[in-house]
Amino acid sequence: MGHSVRQPRRLTFPVPLTIGVIADTHIYARGRRRLPAALPDLFRRFGVGLVLHAGDVNAIHVLEDLSGIAPLLVVAGNNDGDDVLAIAPQELSFVVGGHRFVLVHGHGGASARAEARRRAGPGIACVVYGHSHIPMIEKVDDTILFNPGSATDRRWQEHFGVGLLYVIEKKVEPELVLYSDARDLGRVDPD
Repeated sequence: MGHSVRQPRRLTFPVPLTIGVIADTHIYARGRRRLPAALPDLFRRFGVGLVLHAGDVNAIHVLEDLSGIAPLLVVAGNNDGDDVLAIAPQELSFVVGGHRFVLVHGHGGASARAEARRRAGPGIACVVYGHSHIPMIEKVDDTILFNPGSATDRRWQEHFGVGLLYVIEKKVEPELVLYSDARDLGRVDPD
C-alpha cells in the first residue's frame, strides 16, 4: 500500500504566493465521484504554488493528483481512512511571508464554523477549514475564516466550490470559485 504523497517538511513559504484550496472531496477508491478534470488546470492557470486540502479526502489517489500541481498540505477529516490518516494530522500551522495560517477540517465541535472561530486570534491571518460543505469567507477581528465548500459534493448548497488565497507581503486576499457545472472551471480566467 505504498503511495507517493508526502507533506513538505518546510512549513514556511515565501510571498507572493497563490494557494489553491479544496475540501470535502469525499472520493472513494471504488466510488464514481472524481475530481473535476478542469480543477488541476484552473490551479495551474492561476499559478498556484501551494495546495491545501482541508480534510475528508477519502482516497489517497486524490492527494497524489493534487500533489502533482504544487506542494500539498492536508489535514485529516472525520471520514478519512488509514492511508490518509497516516500522513494527515488533525491540524496544521504554516507561515507564508509573515502571515500565519491554520488548516483544520472543522469536525469535533458544535460546528465547523465554531471550530474555525476557536482557532482565530492575534497573530493568525487565516483559518482554512471544511467539513460543512458551505463556501464561506468571513472575518473575526483580524483573522480570515475561509471554507472553500466542496468541489465534488455540494450537498444542500447551490454551488460546488474551491478557493484561492492570494498572499502578498501586506495581506491575504481570499477568493471563492463557485460553480454548478465543473466545465465552468475552464472558463474562469485570472485577472
